[in-house]
Formats: sequence, structure tokens, C-alpha cells
Amino acid sequence: MSPNDSKNRAGFLNSLASSITNFGSVMTKSVNGLMGYEGIEVINPDGSTEDAEEEAGRGRWKQEERDGYWKMMQKYIGSDITSMVTLPVIIFEPMTTLQKMAELMEYSHLLDMADKTQDPYMRMVYASTWAISVYYAYQRTWKPFNPILGETYEMTNHNGINFIAEQVSHHPPMSAAHAENEHFSYDCTSKLKSKLLGNSIDFYPVGRTRVTLKRDGVVLDRVPPPTKAHNLIFGRTWVDSSGEMIMTNLTTGDKAVLYFQPCGWFGSGRYEVDGYVYNSAEEPKILVTGKWNESLSYQACDTEGEPLTGTELKEVWKVAEAPEKDKYQYTHFAHKINSFDTAPSKLLSSDSRLRPDRYALDTGDMTKAGYEKSSLEERQRAEKRTREEKGQRFVPKWFDETEDVTPTPWGDLEVYQFNGKYLVHRAAADNSEINTDMESTKFNPWQFQDTSP
Repeated sequence: MSPNDSKNRAGFLNSLASSITNFGSVMTKSVNGLMGYEGIEVINPDGSTEDAEEEAGRGRWKQEERDGYWKMMQKYIGSDITSMVTLPVIIFEPMTTLQKMAELMEYSHLLDMADKTQDPYMRMVYASTWAISVYYAYQRTWKPFNPILGETYEMTNHNGINFIAEQVSHHPPMSAAHAENEHFSYDCTSKLKSKLLGNSIDFYPVGRTRVTLKRDGVVLDRVPPPTKAHNLIFGRTWVDSSGEMIMTNLTTGDKAVLYFQPCGWFGSGRYEVDGYVYNSAEEPKILVTGKWNESLSYQACDTEGEPLTGTELKEVWKVAEAPEKDKYQYTHFAHKINSFDTAPSKLLSSDSRLRPDRYALDTGDMTKAGYEKSSLEERQRAEKRTREEKGQRFVPKWFDETEDVTPTPWGDLEVYQFNGKYLVHRAAADNSEINTDMESTKFNPWQFQDTSP
């Protein structure tokens, strides 16, 4: 059985996809008929038989706010709105996309295990499970702040990791990240694309993620599935991912192909992940199954994908307990990376933690958060004008743009690579006897210090 056959191992997947299509058209017709709106699709993730009008009246917005935002967003339907639309601060969480990149490190011990094991197929089980483990955190329905060009995020004090991310481009918005401990190094270039569909939005993870396991020098490549956020304006917002996630061992040719099932009627299939680890001859060796919001398990299998006699399903990962009734649906790790507990000494002044809008939102001052967000965006526009007047271009500090252009299922990607300068800076900062108060440090990602905000 080849990787292409794995999607067909459960015959109900096609019917599930059909159900979702029919479900969406029924809900759309109901909303259009009863509410007078066109192009609105409202889907109840619980799949109950409630009328779409009742579901459409739920969510975080008041009716007059829904009307206003719907009129504003209609003109962008079909467009990539990743950075082109100014959005109200009420829909944001007090975190940036650079910090969300660091959330992938929560269960990094799985990469340590992938490095330690001598079993090439268990290596793929551990590595692919690590790649899936972050989806529990990614189901949050709040939008992170777009980083300012030159903004950074540093993280230490977690599993021996040093993590650095930098916003390397503003249009299109692109981020680069590097993380490393004694077992692995992680490198990522991300250029998220989106497509507004009306009351929902598709996110396409244009990017390249490479993990190098240090013991054997094995290089792994990850291609994640797209994600959709439903009920942006009408109804309760919820997030789902469906499709294949592929983790490939570029050194040996082994791969893990795991299928995220779409949410169907009454929530059937939601969160479920199934697939196999294949050898380089595309023969299944280990099956992997579970739910990305609960746990994943594995079991050795035969060449037809059936469990081997005498083996049993074993749990490889379980989601950590999360805070109850958290305002932003944060995990304990999200709170940790949003604090100074994970900050190195002598934090870069360009760090996301220091953003005044993020801090104001974190402390509950919505008015100040909105003001500071507008001020930062205007300062960034002023910086762009100054660069253009001087005939200069922005050059990242910690990553270099390469000549590599990597094709992805959703478009080509210009690749940035870690240049190592951060390690020199960090060593010098750690050895410095100068002490600074991190929390009182002014946010400063700017290229031109004399630009008025």
C-alpha cells in the first residue's frame, strides 16, 4: 500500500467531504433567505439541527458590529488579506505570529527522542507527532498581531532550546526562525497566505520547515495542511485543518503521511488524524492514529497497513492539561512564552514582548492597545517612506535571504537562512556585566531612529 492509498483506507472520508459541502449549502441558503445577506456560510461545528439564523446570531460580535464588519469585508472576498486590512484590536490576542512560531517548541522533547532512537521508523513517529502536537494551540480563534518589520522574538529556558525569530519582510509578510538544542536544529521560513471567503478564511502555510537531528545528521522536511477559520463575523468562530501533513526524511527517503480528517455532520471526524510511516520503498511500517486535540498512538503494521499480530497500540503523545476558562484559550506554555520567564538576559529591544499594543491588550486596556497598534503601524509606514527616499532596502539582522526558491503546494517561497550572528550576540550579551530592566525597555525594531511616530 502506497502513501497515495492511505487516504482511501477509510471509505467514509469521501462521504464526509460531501456532507460538509451539502451542509454548507443548506446553511448558506437558510441564512440568505432569513437574514437577507449574500455570500454568508455559517457552520455549527457541533453539527446540531439548529437553524443557521440562530447560529449566525452567536459569537463575539453585536448585531450592529456584524453589519459594519460585513460591509467592510465584502470588498475583500477572494483576496489575500494577511496584511492588507486594518482590523480592530478586539479580535486580537496579546501575542504576535513570531511567538506563535515558538509554540511549536512546546513538545520539542519528541525531537529529542527522534534523535536518540536507533529505529528509523520510530524516528518518523516522534518527528511527525511533534509536528502535529502544536495544532491544539493553533485552534485558538483570536488573531495574533502582525510583526513589525525587524521585530524579533527570543526564547530560552525551555528544554535547553535557544529560539530566535525575526520578521524579514513586510510585503509580503514573511518570518524566519531558528531553534537549537543538543539534539536538533530547527529552521523555518514562513510566508502565510490567506483567502477571504466571506464568513470564513482559508490559510495556506507557504513555508519551509527543516529539522536536522544531530546524532546522525538526518534532515527532515515538513509540509502541513491548510487551515480554515469558520464564522468570522456571523456565528461562533472555530478553526479546523484538513488534508495531508507530510514529514519526509530527506536523508533516507522514509516519510510519514498523516491525514487530518475534516469536520462533518455532528462534529464527526473533527480532530481525527490517521496515517502511516513508510519506508523509502513506500511500504507502510507503522500506523499512527488519534486526535490532534487529545493524543496520538502508534502500532507496527504489515505491508497492507493492518496491525501486526502480537502488537498493540501505544500512546506516543498526550496534550498537556490547559488552564480552565482562559480568556484567550491559552495553554500554560503560551502563557510561558508570552512572559519574561522564557526571555534571555539582556533581551533584544525589538522583542515582541515589549510591544506596547501587545502589553496593553494583555493587561486589559483595549483603548490603549488600539492606540498603540495604530501608532506602530504609522511608524512602520514612515520607515518605509524613509527607506524609499534614501534608496535603501531593509536587511534582516539574524537571517540572510538566499537564492533558493522552494516550490510549495500554494506557491513559491523565497528562503531565508540563519546567519549565526545571533549566537555571537547572545554569547556577548550573556557575558556582559551590564544589567537592564527588561520590562521597562522600550520596543525598538526601527531602522531609522529619527523617524517620528
